Amino acid sequence: MTKLVHDTMDRPLHDLRISVTDRCNFRCPYCMPKETFGQDYEFLKRQELLTFEEIERLVRILANHGVRKVRLTGGEPLLRKSLDKLVTMLKQVPDLDLALTTNGALLASKATLLKNAGLNRVTVSLDSLNAETFALMSDVKLPVERVLQGIETATNVGLTPIKINMVVKAGINEHSILPMAHYFKGTGNVVRFIEYMDVGQTNGWRLDEVVSASKIIGLIDSELPLEPVSPGYRGEVARRWKYKDGTGEIGIITSVNQPFCGDCTRIRLSADGQLYTCLFATKGHNLLKLLRDGANDTEVSETISSIWKNRTDRYSEIRSSETVNLPKIEMSYIGG
Repeated sequence: MTKLVHDTMDRPLHDLRISVTDRCNFRCPYCMPKETFGQDYEFLKRQELLTFEEIERLVRILANHGVRKVRLTGGEPLLRKSLDKLVTMLKQVPDLDLALTTNGALLASKATLLKNAGLNRVTVSLDSLNAETFALMSDVKLPVERVLQGIETATNVGLTPIKINMVVKAGINEHSILPMAHYFKGTGNVVRFIEYMDVGQTNGWRLDEVVSASKIIGLIDSELPLEPVSPGYRGEVARRWKYKDGTGEIGIITSVNQPFCGDCTRIRLSADGQLYTCLFATKGHNLLKLLRDGANDTEVSETISSIWKNRTDRYSEIRSSETVNLPKIEMSYIGG
């Protein structure tokens, strides 16, 4: 595998994803199929997780490397006890934009607490407005109305603009694309349609299950005319499109058909302190051990610098039938 031609100075570190737990209250086929994550699945023990103090320390060090956006993920981050305390701690780091990605099941009850703690924004995973399709994609009996209530509550308390992530899977929820666009058009919130990706080992991904970005855009544009929008910053993952009538915009994440490895400025930290330089990584770098073995901030910083400078990730650019079965970290473990 050849190293990316974009060096560290050309592609600075900017965005950190922190998985605060590997647990989830959904068993969706995309990242936590029940065949693998059943009732007897053994999740990480508390002592194996990074403490809030360890997370804050790493964020402060990473901020010195250019990180300005931090997103809390999982698993389902709202299952992590006292998450608002972590938010309060991280808001003490200067110039930090702090967001959270959730499936929305617990959002209505926790949105106000998180906003008061200092959270800026939320992203909610929602693959359909149709009850049967939603249940099929999430593999739970949770009413879709609970997720919508969470979005409404988060909007009302000011965790905006909210991004709604819809993974599109051929033959399962394609029919939900237009209803999702119509429902959120004009609300100020942004639906991001995501090409179904081959993350992890357990979702049984096939290329013929991918609905291309061009097809999604064509479908929406046929009823709700669109025009492209320039990226807001280098490394922005979603390609942006706005409605020609000025009532909002959508995003398209095209990891499969239009890879963006060369502009990626993102790094990921798992709940047990492994640092990953790619969503499709095959291995991480153990920062938890480094911290608990007594390394000082300079030593941790130098380790992170070396990891970032020497990364070789470009999975989405080289994706083929030969790469699909490479060992990869599960989405529930590494975060989105």
